[in-house]
Amino acid sequence: MHGTGPPLVTPFDADGALDVDALRDLVDWVEARGIDFLVPCGSNSEAELMAAEERARVIEVVADAASVPVLAGTGSPGKRETLEATAAAADAGADAALVVTPFYYDHDQATLETYYREVADESPVPVYLYSVPVFTDASLDPETVGRLAAHPNVAGMKDSSGDIAAFQRIRERTATADFDLMVGSGGVLGQALAAGGTGGVLALANIAPEATAAIYEASEAGDRERARELTAACVDLNHAITAEYGIPGLKYAMRQRGAPAGHARSPHRAPEADARAALDELLGDLDDLLAGV
Repeated sequence: MHGTGPPLVTPFDADGALDVDALRDLVDWVEARGIDFLVPCGSNSEAELMAAEERARVIEVVADAASVPVLAGTGSPGKRETLEATAAAADAGADAALVVTPFYYDHDQATLETYYREVADESPVPVYLYSVPVFTDASLDPETVGRLAAHPNVAGMKDSSGDIAAFQRIRERTATADFDLMVGSGGVLGQALAAGGTGGVLALANIAPEATAAIYEASEAGDRERARELTAACVDLNHAITAEYGIPGLKYAMRQRGAPAGHARSPHRAPEADARAALDELLGDLDDLLAGV
């Protein structure tokens, strides 16, 4: 996967049920604004709040509606569940699987490496590693990633650590492999691309796909300064829709831009008036930014 793709939000109706029509429309909305691939059932998709059958249905709907590659989130704490979800995603039309590090229990690097090798051995589609320590309290060391990159069915990684130094070390250790290295934080997209990244899986690409596409295009054209400038202009919005107001704030902001994002599922709660006002102000800044790209 190269370019930028959103961990696509999952539209739910006011009662918390999956809104299939809105999901199809959302695929069209982000595709029309320049994304390169789609990631259903990622962290911003509320995948952990869905049953396995619902996740499989989301992937099926996205794969059917998409005209770009689909990288489906399939990771669970255990190998059996991960392999079942990966097989279901492949059957639903996914092109590859994004497998988060096993969470809940603590695992050392040797255990994580063995786990990924076993998953990759059995997966019917290419596997992408996914390190997001803010949610799992676990991360993949660059040396572990370097060894896994040699596996013929390990195709790449999403690194959501936000640590550019670690990102560079991973790139150095995977430089000779056919290995896509994508960043998971929109706040450092320009820097990660300059460090050898091939793209990003970004919450920001749900709300500002035009901006993330422009950052990637600037980097590909060799204009790294422009890529860094655009990234810097998105830092506050990226922080607001991730660390500050989370998925409810992201979905609110998307709806404000006309995206069929639907509602967040309980226990998430809709943003309060002060959060909505802050997001509206940031969306005004985004409009100004997009007018110049």
